[in-house]
Amino acid sequence: MATPRAPLRFTEAVSATVSESTKSGFFFDFDGTIAPIMRDPAAVLPVAGAVERLRVLAELVGRVAVVSARPAAFLRDRFADVPHVSLFGLYGMQSVVDGRVRTAAEAGAWAPVIGRVAADAARDLPGEVLVEDKALLVALHYRAVPSLRGAVERWASAKAAELGLREQYGRMVVELRPPIECDKGTVVEREAETLTRAWYFGDDLSDGRAFDVLRGREERDPAFLGVRVAVANGETGDELARRADFTIDAPEDTPAMLDHVIRAFPAAPYAG
Repeated sequence: MATPRAPLRFTEAVSATVSESTKSGFFFDFDGTIAPIMRDPAAVLPVAGAVERLRVLAELVGRVAVVSARPAAFLRDRFADVPHVSLFGLYGMQSVVDGRVRTAAEAGAWAPVIGRVAADAARDLPGEVLVEDKALLVALHYRAVPSLRGAVERWASAKAAELGLREQYGRMVVELRPPIECDKGTVVEREAETLTRAWYFGDDLSDGRAFDVLRGREERDPAFLGVRVAVANGETGDELARRADFTIDAPEDTPAMLDHVIRAFPAAPYAG
């Protein structure tokens, strides 16, 4: 059994990252982490300063990526000015390569089923539930009426059992998606394979898989350092915060934390 790692100090994490910058990476969830949570998902933009910090980080370290449940095309629009930041949408079922969205073939085969689910949800669920059709994933948002949580979760569970889909619970939302091995953890595991330092910033239950991957890599590889940052919130953030090395209070605090990292680099092109 692996010995638990001693609590990590922020200055230690930053120093270790600077010392092996080309083998370091930063991975970010989008909603609730570098962007606010809003009732209208289409209206969400990154918080002030987030895009600029990611652009600078991409010049300083080996890899910077956004790993989100959002469609890759949405991420591409939000980060059009940061071409060196990798974008993974729909839990890694999509990615942006040379400006174009690529969809995993095994996920694409489920598009007709997901389309049916979206139509069924719009017909069966109360009108206050926002049915967000992402082509390969359906998100059922009950933020406008939290009392509908039970009804939404029961409907989603029945539909998942009927069609062989996976359920993903999050902040006032239930998502239904194809039953393939693709999540934030699998993306981070693959993208961090050649790294010796990897940071992950998240706020929701699905981000726990990325936390798990970093912890598992540390147990297998003593030379690897994983840094888990949780954005606190009263909806799903407590569980993630208990497993994090560091916590911040809101997405607006993410750029400030990144400033501390950026300033530690001797040749940083931006000092905050």
